[in-house]
Amino acid sequence: MISGRFGENGELFFEIELIASDGECFPVEVLLDTGFTTGFLAINFQDVDALEWHLIRSKIEMTTARGNEFFDLYEGKVVVDSQEWIVPIFVGDELPEILMGSQWLDRMELVVNKLRGILTLEILQG
Repeated sequence: MISGRFGENGELFFEIELIASDGECFPVEVLLDTGFTTGFLAINFQDVDALEWHLIRSKIEMTTARGNEFFDLYEGKVVVDSQEWIVPIFVGDELPEILMGSQWLDRMELVVNKLRGILTLEILQG
């Protein structure tokens, strides 16, 4: 189980690790975006350079809160809740935060109780 934190405007933040192709791990804070329903993670182009992940597909058009935008799709390796995952990562321009998509909720349980300060993600045992 991983514990998160609430942002100033009620955002849901968690810490995960991005694993570069050379095995180096980078702890990062991600924003859980329940409106991002088509993916696991979305990051900025400048962040993907250091990771040297494998490009799967270029110029995928997606509808975002800012309208239609183009993203490249990479195969990335991450650690969430102490487990390593290989997932598709959307990479685009001008993303202020690393976004964690709601597809994680097919694999993990989200518990939120803002009044009690409880915010956790835990892998569902199948």
